[in-house]
Amino acid sequence: MHPRIRRLAADYEKTQQAFAAHESIKLIETEGTPPERYVFEISIPGLSPEGERGQTPSTLHKAEIFLPQEYPRRAPFCRMLTPVFHPNIDPTKICIGDHWSAGQTLPFLVTQIAEMICFQSYNTKSPLNAIAAAWTETHVDELPLYAKEITVD
Repeated sequence: MHPRIRRLAADYEKTQQAFAAHESIKLIETEGTPPERYVFEISIPGLSPEGERGQTPSTLHKAEIFLPQEYPRRAPFCRMLTPVFHPNIDPTKICIGDHWSAGQTLPFLVTQIAEMICFQSYNTKSPLNAIAAAWTETHVDELPLYAKEITVD
């Protein structure tokens, strides 16, 4: 079996196990055998870029992760399928960090995204959304929006 196929199969198994009974994250869709595309539903407090103030509270989010042909040497492509107001998320991509490591697991990546949605994690120095970065810097005392640790077993 090709090493990439083995890795995809292992990622799928780990992901199913990690989120089978998770209280905030559910795997709702996959594509491919083994999967190369995943859709997750993340039920956690966050913000949507709507409303008078430029954002409104939201609690249901969908994220898509696509594993490219060069994966795991190349980082996954991540994007939100629902709008999210965050300095490191724009309508076309989620900035998952400056340094991708082939040893990072898919469940770890999904929990990183959940941590971003609820502002447990953000980087205002290199934003994808400058308006959200400015808002974040003036609302630090109100963050995170969800203080409970987001973990996977």
